[in-house]
Amino acid sequence: MTEDAQSLTEEPRKKWKIIGPGLVVAATGVGAADMVSTLVAGSMFGFTLLWAIIVGVILKIVLVEGAGRYVLASGKTIFEGWRTLGRWPVWYFAPYIIIWGFIYGATAMVTTALPLAALFPAVPLNVFAIGTGLLGLVLVWFNRYSVFEKITAVLVGVMFVIIVGLAIIAAPNLLDLLSGLVPRLPEGSVLYTLAMAGGIGGTITLVAYGYWLREKGWAQPSWMRVMRIDNTMAYVITGIFVISMFIVGATVVAEAGVTLSSDSKGLLQLTDVLSDKYGQVIGTAFLVGFFAASFSSLIGVWNGVSLMFADFWGNVRGKSSDHPDSRENGKYFRFYMLWLTFPPMLLLLIGKPIALVIAYGVLGALFLPFLAITLLPLLNTDRVPKQWRNRWYTNALLVITAVLFICLAMYKLADIISGLFS
Repeated sequence: MTEDAQSLTEEPRKKWKIIGPGLVVAATGVGAADMVSTLVAGSMFGFTLLWAIIVGVILKIVLVEGAGRYVLASGKTIFEGWRTLGRWPVWYFAPYIIIWGFIYGATAMVTTALPLAALFPAVPLNVFAIGTGLLGLVLVWFNRYSVFEKITAVLVGVMFVIIVGLAIIAAPNLLDLLSGLVPRLPEGSVLYTLAMAGGIGGTITLVAYGYWLREKGWAQPSWMRVMRIDNTMAYVITGIFVISMFIVGATVVAEAGVTLSSDSKGLLQLTDVLSDKYGQVIGTAFLVGFFAASFSSLIGVWNGVSLMFADFWGNVRGKSSDHPDSRENGKYFRFYMLWLTFPPMLLLLIGKPIALVIAYGVLGALFLPFLAITLLPLLNTDRVPKQWRNRWYTNALLVITAVLFICLAMYKLADIISGLFS
């Protein structure tokens, strides 16, 4: 009997739990920005870009599986792996995680507050923004990973039922929907195609998967098969969710003849469209789903990226990744949670400093190429046992992923530069 089979036989009930870190990383990666970009693409191009969503799901499965496989096969964290590649990954990651956390904290709080402010317009938006940030801090600060995972599962259930339900109500023509599986690039769709194929399902939060595996207790190669199933099923669920948003954009929004704004407020515009077409109950239900999607991303970052920072700073300080200070609820973990929560509140009052926004955009655009490129040496050398190294097709997919993300990064950087002169 193989090691995998023996392990699964010995602990079937424990290992075949439905809820796993894959669901958490997928839920964290799908936020308001993904929902808006999908809606806009659907409303502009109909079902012709459906294939790009499928491609995006496959690429994210490959990336997250690679990160998870490295952690299980090597017994090291992904940051420990990056350090074996030289100093350059550290020089990139250090400013990125600091600046990213500062900007993202404010963005996440505002995004989560938007549906609440729409439901309760008498309360100022910033009150809800600060409240959601504090609630996320409390939920993660005082709970272990297992409780956080259950909270995320409930939020995923809410957003999934509501958004998929909307797609069913919209009732697209099946032949039109299936026609979208044929790869096509309508005029003006390149940027949207890249965004949907490369942007759906998270950026830095993909790397958190390896840390959540450790917190879950899936820390040995014997968990490899379970990890792969967990990751695949999670992104299948993500794909269904995103396709449902795409259907809503291609039917409801397109038929209404409205143009949604490209930021999170576009979701509030969709609420008005849904209320006009299906009634206030459906519009309100969408706001609840909007909140569930945004808040699941917020607490996912508060937990997962804090784990990444704790490991990063612990290693920089000469402590191992298993040192209590480098793990969940250690002092570095708690410091970064506070960094995500309180300094960004200043941005709610003064706006985002242009220099930090530019740095955030540049570093963020480069992260997915960085991840795809670094996984190639990590998974093709003696950094992992031979049996867990990449197959030729995995390398091919990682190269395709790196090229796609580099193209997407170039578009993003061009957009940032053009914004400076507009």
